[in-house]
Amino acid sequence: MEDHLPPGLLEACVVLGATSDKLKEAYQRHQQEIGAESPVLEAEVLQVHVPPFDSREKAADCAGPAAFSRVQRRRSFIKKKERPAALPGDSCPGGQEATQDISVPKDIDLVGLPQLCFPGGLTFWSEPKEPCFHFLVFTDVLGNQTHGVVLQYCRPVQLFQESSLQQNGHWSKGSRLYTAYGICVISKYPYYTALRDCLSCLLSQLKHCRITDLDQRVKEFSAKLALVPIPPPGDLHVVFNLSPLVIVLPSREDRYHPVVDLDLHLPFLCFQTRELLQIITAILTERRIVFFSGDWARLTLMAECFMLYIHPLRWQHPLVPALSHQMLDFVMAPTAFLMGCHLCHFEEVSAETDDLILINIDDGTVSSSSSELTDLPAVPSYAAESFRTRRRGLQLHYDLEVSQQGGSTSVNELRAQRRHWQQRLNLRIQNIALELIANIFRGVTDHLNFEHRVFNSQEFLKSRDPSDQLFYKEVLQSHIFHSFLKDRLNQKMDAYTRMEQSSHSETQKMKVMIDNLRRPTMKDIVRRSGSSENCVTRRLGTSLPNLREEGHLSILRQTSLIETPLKIRQKHIKQFKLPDFHPHLSYQYVQDYYTDLIGLLGKAISFAPRDDSSLLARYYYLRGVVNAMCGRRLDALSDFQSLNHTDVEIFPAALVRALVDSLQHEEQAQVDRRPELKRLVCRVTSSESGDGTVQPPSDHVRKFEMPKTSLPLEDFVTHVQQSGIVRDVGTIHRLFDALSVGPEKEVDPAVFRMFYTFWKETEAEAQDVHLPAEAIEQLDHSECVHKLSCSVKTSYGVGKIAMTQKRLFLLPDGRRGFVDITKFRDIVEVKTSSAQFLLLRIPSLRIKSSRKKEIFEANLKSECDLWSLMVKEMWAGRKMADDHKDPQHMQQALTNVLLMDTVVGCLPPQKAISAASKLAYYDRMRQEEPTAVPKTTSETLKHRINPSLHLPSQQTVDVLLYTPGQLGKCDMEGDGNPKLWCALSQGRVVVFDAASWSTKHNCIQVGVLPLRCMLGMDPEQVWVGSQDSTVYIINTRSMSCHKQLTEHRSEVTDLVLEDRHDMYSQTLAYSCSLDGQVIVWDVSTLKMRRQFHLSCDKLTSMQLYNRTLWCCAHDCIMEVRKTGVVQRKICMQQDLTHPPSHFSGFIVYLERDQIWTSCVDSPELCVWHSDNLQKPAQRIELPDSAGVTCMLRVKNQIWVGCRSWSDSQTQAVGKIFVVDVAQAAVEKELLAHTDSVRALCSAEDRYVLSGSACLDGKIAIWKVE
Repeated sequence: MEDHLPPGLLEACVVLGATSDKLKEAYQRHQQEIGAESPVLEAEVLQVHVPPFDSREKAADCAGPAAFSRVQRRRSFIKKKERPAALPGDSCPGGQEATQDISVPKDIDLVGLPQLCFPGGLTFWSEPKEPCFHFLVFTDVLGNQTHGVVLQYCRPVQLFQESSLQQNGHWSKGSRLYTAYGICVISKYPYYTALRDCLSCLLSQLKHCRITDLDQRVKEFSAKLALVPIPPPGDLHVVFNLSPLVIVLPSREDRYHPVVDLDLHLPFLCFQTRELLQIITAILTERRIVFFSGDWARLTLMAECFMLYIHPLRWQHPLVPALSHQMLDFVMAPTAFLMGCHLCHFEEVSAETDDLILINIDDGTVSSSSSELTDLPAVPSYAAESFRTRRRGLQLHYDLEVSQQGGSTSVNELRAQRRHWQQRLNLRIQNIALELIANIFRGVTDHLNFEHRVFNSQEFLKSRDPSDQLFYKEVLQSHIFHSFLKDRLNQKMDAYTRMEQSSHSETQKMKVMIDNLRRPTMKDIVRRSGSSENCVTRRLGTSLPNLREEGHLSILRQTSLIETPLKIRQKHIKQFKLPDFHPHLSYQYVQDYYTDLIGLLGKAISFAPRDDSSLLARYYYLRGVVNAMCGRRLDALSDFQSLNHTDVEIFPAALVRALVDSLQHEEQAQVDRRPELKRLVCRVTSSESGDGTVQPPSDHVRKFEMPKTSLPLEDFVTHVQQSGIVRDVGTIHRLFDALSVGPEKEVDPAVFRMFYTFWKETEAEAQDVHLPAEAIEQLDHSECVHKLSCSVKTSYGVGKIAMTQKRLFLLPDGRRGFVDITKFRDIVEVKTSSAQFLLLRIPSLRIKSSRKKEIFEANLKSECDLWSLMVKEMWAGRKMADDHKDPQHMQQALTNVLLMDTVVGCLPPQKAISAASKLAYYDRMRQEEPTAVPKTTSETLKHRINPSLHLPSQQTVDVLLYTPGQLGKCDMEGDGNPKLWCALSQGRVVVFDAASWSTKHNCIQVGVLPLRCMLGMDPEQVWVGSQDSTVYIINTRSMSCHKQLTEHRSEVTDLVLEDRHDMYSQTLAYSCSLDGQVIVWDVSTLKMRRQFHLSCDKLTSMQLYNRTLWCCAHDCIMEVRKTGVVQRKICMQQDLTHPPSHFSGFIVYLERDQIWTSCVDSPELCVWHSDNLQKPAQRIELPDSAGVTCMLRVKNQIWVGCRSWSDSQTQAVGKIFVVDVAQAAVEKELLAHTDSVRALCSAEDRYVLSGSACLDGKIAIWKVE
């Protein structure tokens, strides 16, 4: 149990110094050698104070369950036992040295601690030294860190001076000697400032206490710190009073972020921008780094600042910021490290070891022990310039900040004022450093394949500037970068991810939706040509298609964050003050302290705003931890159950599991009588057995490698997806047919290599296309040149034919100009012919356009067949895109065309065209299935979007939800635009900006099972019901799921919101599950108000009308009171001549006294009279329908989603019937999807959105009339 409790502030408090024997011996030697240097003393561990400090004997006498201490596994430490104070002539009997066996936490090694606490050595002084502090970092072999703060203070050496320092009854002050003692406070968390302040409070007591009271004072001090809990991640800080100062423990920003409790601007005061960037480069490239300073405290503080600057990257090598003079040989280590030494050892370390990066903190210089810093690559210029610009805007001097303010008579007020200024500055510096890291690694995710966990490092390097190649080559080989890649592949939602998402412009988001091919647009070319005198033209050989962000990286660099103000989220910090410590911390007093603490937390929970769930979660967490420490297991489990409702992100799963395992028999009986605790225990038990658990994230990262053996279909799909060329499985299958040879149908590795090389060369050539100004002016900003022919003779003159995603045009030879040939949507006919030239017949391509009388003809010679295939495919793709209002068809046709071009380039001429024709998907569809879209469908359909765009195959759209926008509301974490929420398979939620239909978030993971329902509760949360019986709550600002409602025991099938009667009434929500359970929730507190169970067969949906609940089950439709009493019921009447069916949905239309119902296997709707449910229903036939899947009321229409069959009866199609309520007849029949319709939702009654099953997997947007 102890191993699962979160660590407290104190791990151990150690007192160090010279023992009595050593002091006596050194003093006598010093008196004998008058004038000699003070002897060096050997520092040892004198006292070790570790929790628990209360008497365990008294614990056994107390009633109630045994209390748990916050003590981890321990091991023994043998220290020399102090003998009572003795005169110089006394000695230990028998000459043996007394020892004492002390139990210390297993992660703390006290053997080398004396050297670290006295890194400059320990000796005598004739004058007392001022107290000083320095800081330590301990790292174990697994990389886990522990932190220490050391206080060195002087005391006179009095025990051995009493017989010799008195002359005529008076002290001889000139002969008095002093020595130093050290007190080291060790903690799991880097609370450097807080622990230094704590030791400062202790120092004020030690100055006036006797030597005999030292042990008790330090023990009491340690016992108080051991009672202080660590605040969980979030915006709640813990405050406690340690007279005379008030100590503040800041919380972590999130669970991935380390504690920040130091002044992050210190390196900015010591180094110029160039040196700061050099140090960061040395860290990222994993050099052997040594800091130097004449002040021991600066060493650790500087090292820790730079560790925070590179966050979320993590240093993976030894970190010893303060080396004592006995440990200087550590710098001879052959591996990368970061260490710190006193400045007096600078020359010695520099001379003894080569290839060290030497950083002089006091002088602000960076040098190398072997040569100049020429081998240290520079940070990429665009990232460095942004960092330099941001730094100039920092206000680093506190005195300037408060120069206009008056003084304060309270020390704690002055400290609070200074702390608030420092916190604001720290936050700004963290954002500047994070922006630097984001600029350096921008584009990394573009070269990741998430399905196969592959990083294409070669293509990423090609996308960087030539001047930055050296920097990236070194960084890409580092352990730091490898760990960073693992976090990206695991889709970790940390500060880097949030900044990367927030920096995407609307143009970048739109480009993801319609253009996955990396080619410079006309807008890019204009900007590039405008700055061509300042930059060298670059060949950017980047991968195609899995584009997630902006395609052209040079443009990304030019539109760096330098031009935009830095967005900093304003944090609203709350503080929780701990109760005052009792003067004597015996067991009973400790229990009283915890009782007071639990009481204060209970009051804080009572007075906290109900809508501030984040603050409530922190209070529940703290109270649950304290209850667990006191042995109040049931109270702790109750708090953690409430925490699960308010913020599952900080839910201590291991601690809860340990609490459940340690329940006594009587406690288990009480759990059975408390439903909420019983549900929590059941969930913990089921997670232990592995039911429904999420697999831990994978830990490997692979680099893309060329195949060495022949590739069957499955391996070919994997390699193509890893290469980043294309992701869609269907396209890859057609490419396999084009490249495979032989009866075994395998792709030769040499063919694959040629294909890959030709593809990349084509990409690189496309980046170097230079168009005349006349052409750029005529083309749209979004157009890209994807194919350029050789110079050929055409009916418009001699020149090169260029192809964009929209048109064909001619670039005439010998003059600057632009001749428009045709747009693909205007093509009427494409055919190949031959033109007479002397005695030869030259193959030519003839294109007829609806907007031009003359036919365009080009003598393309050997390229004629390829251009014919490409133009026909683009023509067919454009027609399909226009007919179906789906721009992705055009995008897919363009991908097919580029693959044709590559196949022709890598295969022998006699096989090339035949192979390329296998990729002509849309042209073949046009020839084989020339089906026209019905006029009604075309007129009603507005647009289509693909939520599975970033996935290798189409997914079923299970649920759709539209949330309206908020006028005038825009902040850094969200915007005021309306949004479309789409639930796909396996718990994936995709969010679209409904103003532009661009992807806002392509993956919010909500469990791992299919989702069944969604409901927008308020502007800040969306509730999602899952097949795993959980209601997940998504925060619409952070786009993360940190809350869960786990009271259902079966699949959650529907959610409804009750209208508030007045502004003072509480908002209630209803959820239902497949087993018939209905739960009523208080939305503000997330507490269950009541529940009831309906006796039915699979409850699937419900609606709330006039304060009456209507519920739909497979076998009946029920009108239910809010108390759960069934008033009326419509039962399913089975026809014995047909297979059994069940209700699939219903709509209550009380304005017309109607109830509309549908069945899953029936091609008709039933309209019941609400006043007389026994009256036979009116039936409305749905032509060519095989069953109804969903229904939606929009204005005076009922939109019905169905599954039907194609004309050939071989494939399911999705139809939507629009039924006029007044006429009770089908008004429109819409051919919606190529698979059954699975979801419908309304966008403010102006549009209807439909989602389909996986064979189609798209969302259609329909106009409502």
